[in-house]
Amino acid sequence: MKAVGIILAGGTNNRMKELSRKRAIPAMPVGGSFRCIDFALSNMSNSRVQTVAVLTQYNARSLNEHLSSSKWWNFGRKQGGMYLFTPTVTADNSDWYRGTADAMYQNIDFLKRRHEPYVIISSGDCVYKMDYNRLLDYHIAKKADITVTCKELDAGADVSRFGVVRMNEDSRITDFEEKPLVARSNTISTGVYVIRRRQLIEILEKSAQENRVDFVADVLVRYRNIKRIYGFKMTEYWSNIASVEDFYRTNMDFLKPDLREYFFRQEPGIYSRVDDLPPAKFNAGSDIAGSLISSGCIINGRVENSVLFKKVFVGKNCVIKNSVILNDSYIGDNTHVENCIVESRGTLKANTYYCGENEILIVSENNERYML
Repeated sequence: MKAVGIILAGGTNNRMKELSRKRAIPAMPVGGSFRCIDFALSNMSNSRVQTVAVLTQYNARSLNEHLSSSKWWNFGRKQGGMYLFTPTVTADNSDWYRGTADAMYQNIDFLKRRHEPYVIISSGDCVYKMDYNRLLDYHIAKKADITVTCKELDAGADVSRFGVVRMNEDSRITDFEEKPLVARSNTISTGVYVIRRRQLIEILEKSAQENRVDFVADVLVRYRNIKRIYGFKMTEYWSNIASVEDFYRTNMDFLKPDLREYFFRQEPGIYSRVDDLPPAKFNAGSDIAGSLISSGCIINGRVENSVLFKKVFVGKNCVIKNSVILNDSYIGDNTHVENCIVESRGTLKANTYYCGENEILIVSENNERYML
C-alpha cells in the first residue's frame, strides 16, 4: 500500500478513573482476549500498510509489553515493520509529547525518511474494523488535502466529547468543532485521517514554529476553510473507549453473537498477542449463561451475562452477573459480583458482596490471595 501508518497511543483520560492507573487506554482489555490497540494494528495489517509507527507516552509499560513482538500483527518483516516511539530527551528537546501534533513533530524524521506518498493516522483507543484502502481511494478521488473518517451517531447520543463536523452535499467539511458545549450535528470524527506525507511534514513544521501542539484544534479546525478537508462516512460498528461507561458498554457489546461473528469470524480478522494458556475449565457446579469466557479461566460458580478475561478464577457458589472481570482475577467462594468491573490481578475475598447500583462499580482489591 502506498501509505505509512501512525497510531496515536499516548493519551490519558480522567473519565477512565482507576482503570487508567495501571495502563494506557490503548492497552485496555477488550472482547475477552484483545487489547484496544489490536484493532487499529489489525486494520493497518489487513490493509497492507507495511510500515506503522506507534506513538506511546502515558503509563506505557503494559502497552509496550504487549507490543514487544510485532509478529502477531504480521509486521515482523525485513522491509517496513512496526516502530515504537516514546518521548526522548535530545539536545534540542526535553519535552514530553504536549499534544498529537507535537508527538508527530517530535518524530518527524521518521516521516522524512519514508517514501510512501500518504500517511494514515489513527487513534489507538477505538474498536472498529476498516479497510484503509477504501479510505485512501476516496481521498484520492476527492483530490482532498485531508480526509477525516466520520460516523453519524444516533439521535440523542452525547457528542460533546467528540470532534463534531458538518459537511456539504459533496462531503466537504464546512465546520469542525472540537468538543462543543452545544452540538449542531450528530456526525463526529472517529480519529482516522489521511493526508499526503509531504503536506503533513509541512503542517507539522509550521505548527511547531507557532507553538501549536494539537492536530485537531491546530490543524483540522484551523485549516477547515483553507485546505480541502473531506469527510468519509463509515457505517460499520465503531466505539471509542474514553470513559468507564464506554469501556463497560463496548465489552458487553461482544456478548452479541452478530458482533462476535463480525469481528472474530468474518475476514479479515483481528489479531493479538497470544498467550499459551489451556482452555477454560468448567467444574461441577458451574453454570454459564450468555457469557464470554476466555482461556485459562476456572469456573466453579454461576456466570451470567458477563465477560471474563484470561486466567480468572471463580470460586464455589459465586454469582457473577452483568460484569466485566479483567485478567488474572481471583474471586473467592460465596462472592456476589453484579454490575461491576473487577480490575486485573484483583483478589475478592470469600463471602463478599459487590454491586453497582446507579453506575458501574470498579472493584480494585489487592489482597494477597495466598493469605486468605
